[in-house]
Amino acid sequence: MTGFFLGRQPILDRNQNLVAYELLFRQQENEESVTVTNELAASSNVIVNAYGQFGIQNVLGSQRGFINADPELIMSDIISLLPSKHVVLELRETEQITAEFLLRCEELKKKGYQFALDNVTAINDKVKQLLTVTSIVKVNVLELDQEKLPALVAALKPWPVLLLALKVETREQQAQCMQLGFQMFQGYFFAKPEVMMVKRNDPGKLALLQLLTVIMSDSEVEEIEKEFKHQPGLSYNLMRMVNSVANGLPQKINSIKHAIMVLGRKPLQKWIQLLLYTSNQSGDSMANALLQTAAARGKLMELIATAERPHDKNHHERAFMVGILSLLDVLLGIDMRQIVDKLAISEDMSQALLSRDGRLGQELKLVEANENSEVESMQSILNELGFLSLSELANIEIQAIGWANRIGEATS
Repeated sequence: MTGFFLGRQPILDRNQNLVAYELLFRQQENEESVTVTNELAASSNVIVNAYGQFGIQNVLGSQRGFINADPELIMSDIISLLPSKHVVLELRETEQITAEFLLRCEELKKKGYQFALDNVTAINDKVKQLLTVTSIVKVNVLELDQEKLPALVAALKPWPVLLLALKVETREQQAQCMQLGFQMFQGYFFAKPEVMMVKRNDPGKLALLQLLTVIMSDSEVEEIEKEFKHQPGLSYNLMRMVNSVANGLPQKINSIKHAIMVLGRKPLQKWIQLLLYTSNQSGDSMANALLQTAAARGKLMELIATAERPHDKNHHERAFMVGILSLLDVLLGIDMRQIVDKLAISEDMSQALLSRDGRLGQELKLVEANENSEVESMQSILNELGFLSLSELANIEIQAIGWANRIGEATS
């Protein structure tokens, strides 16, 4: 039976009371561990499943959930889907630690988010940078012998952090960590990760795209509510997620309209995009490849629009949607005119998709010429557009492909 999967491993205190779970990316029911090649895709999958498919109360109860958070996730607005009271964001030593990233962590700390530094085996300059925003340090005791572990604990003493012993596998390791003053414990000695599962019921990709378009077009809440009512499974998913997110509110969310208003338009848009990329209803590898190409188109269109009008976010979003939608006729086997009529999108988007006219149409022609390596056509269109060079296009194409590859792994 196909389904959604989520791993969770208990985190215990010194008296072996449950204090939290680490939430883990899983693709099958019997997986003890999985090799994650892309942190953003895996974390997106965990977030969608924990909040939408299972319901966060069913996953965590009254405990917190530790979720892996790579720099791209921290910098994105996906974080707005995660209430600070539910999660601890796990950081790792990485090359991508910038002043901007650390500032973002400080801002999130002020909003009540907690950070844990994961898989620590030594202190270096990058670890020291991350310790400035961290409240919990997860020390990998499996990698440290009986001499190195006390030395690391002593080196961490000056920092105001709680110590969590990670990968505790023997009674001897547990006893040593108790003696060294560790406050929390996680590992196979206590419990292996449990894999939770719920039956898969994906909304259709066209329905998701239609809903995304309505949300992005500044439609009234009633219009968005109407779209949800056409999708009972999606409505249930929304209600469950928003009740999870809004656990501290004085009353429960009891209508779709109320749920939309509580969640907010931007987080709702991000959630639908996540569902679109993690949805894999057909299992068709050709469909998935097309969807990934459409994602790359969307991102490249967005980056081109950003270069053209750096401060016009509405223009960036419409460009992204044109790219995403431009292969939907092939993906779904439906004439593009039907799709455009069904989605009721703006006139410049329609012109771009149907006849490659207008500014967005020119930019879509440029993206298609680039995909086909038609250098003369590309140069001609770039000359007409007048704000981008061939080398600048090549640079942003690399960004777009990287983004699409990372997101695409969530559907594989």
